[in-house]
Amino acid sequence: MDEISLSTQLIVLGVLLVLSGFFSMAETSMMAANRFRLKAAAQSGSRGAQRALDLLAQTDKLLGVILLFNNLINAAAATMTGVIAIDLFGDGELALGMGTLLITFMILVFSEITPKVVGAGYANAIAPIVAFILVPLLKVFYPVVWTVNLFVSALLKITRLQPGGADEGQTLSADELRALMTESGHFIPAAHRRILINLFELEDVTVEDVMTPRSQIEAIDLEQPLDVIQHQIATSHHGRVPVFEGDLDRVLGVLPQRRVVSALSAGELDQDEIRGLLTKPYFVPAATPLYSQLQFFQENRQRLALVVNEYGEVDGLVTLEDIIEEIVGKFTTGQPGSTQSLGWNEDGSVIVDGGRSLRELNGRLGLNLPLDGPKTLNGLVLEHLQDIPESGLSLRVGTVAMEILHTEDRMVRSVRLFRPQDGQ
Repeated sequence: MDEISLSTQLIVLGVLLVLSGFFSMAETSMMAANRFRLKAAAQSGSRGAQRALDLLAQTDKLLGVILLFNNLINAAAATMTGVIAIDLFGDGELALGMGTLLITFMILVFSEITPKVVGAGYANAIAPIVAFILVPLLKVFYPVVWTVNLFVSALLKITRLQPGGADEGQTLSADELRALMTESGHFIPAAHRRILINLFELEDVTVEDVMTPRSQIEAIDLEQPLDVIQHQIATSHHGRVPVFEGDLDRVLGVLPQRRVVSALSAGELDQDEIRGLLTKPYFVPAATPLYSQLQFFQENRQRLALVVNEYGEVDGLVTLEDIIEEIVGKFTTGQPGSTQSLGWNEDGSVIVDGGRSLRELNGRLGLNLPLDGPKTLNGLVLEHLQDIPESGLSLRVGTVAMEILHTEDRMVRSVRLFRPQDGQ
């Protein structure tokens, strides 16, 4: 190459290194690009994203065209470096050795590591751009790529390393989707992210976890005097109230409040009238997963169900609103006189009702109370102590210290919880 000046040779070498860097960056960006984000961009009309998806659907051909040019260019760059070294230092072994070391360093820095770091860091932005170049290259050099892949396929068959389909590994499990939501950061608002994560947990939560316990169910006993029943109906804040006779296990039906408003105002409401207005009660097992119960409510056009145990006894009551609250969080409206606020005081303590759900306490106070046994704080304390405690007793369950403030009717009515210290 005596007729080619040294400056021209250096320029050619620089161009070869740049081209090699381009194909290295293209390879990394295409492989690191988020296919779900590319699909979203393609659905929004991005031609580059669609071309990138088309290339990723035929990974063997994509890698074939990239590596074909990358290796050809790297070989040409090595040859050009040898020519330059001979022109500068002669054709001795020292000159060739120095040329080899120099081109290795330059390829690593300018054509491999740096472009691949950039490609990995901006994969979703670069992939649609490089796709516009790779698609026509693949069309022009398809015979060469096909021939190379023919040998590759034969080698894979011999070694029994056949890869799966193009879409294998691109589907996400429930745990992977949950992790994706958790790590979504600023891309999804925190409130929306909590709702999506709660949806994944519906299969792990049962009706028993969110139901209103038997002792807290507001129901009408038809054996009560008529004036007591009428007052209870007039002051009830629920749209549907279970009606029983003598014992809650003897449920007669559910009374829709809107049906009794006119009769109550006219003073014509009695026990027989109430019986005629009842709708058929709907029962569900306590172990029913919450997601399944949501489907059951939809299929049976119900909004309220009585939860029964294995003996057919009523353990509690669950409503459609209870399930929705488990997904989106507590509503600001609720039972008159009830408080929805639940947070630590300045001294690091909080007073809670013994009937509070352990799941709610864990979620809203950041605790780690066990959920594999009792569902309420009262049940947890009684199980831990194996006795009904007296007021003023202090105990620790796991990392949570607590003080019994009030016990009544064989139940812990109020408890003071203390925030766990760091490291506990």
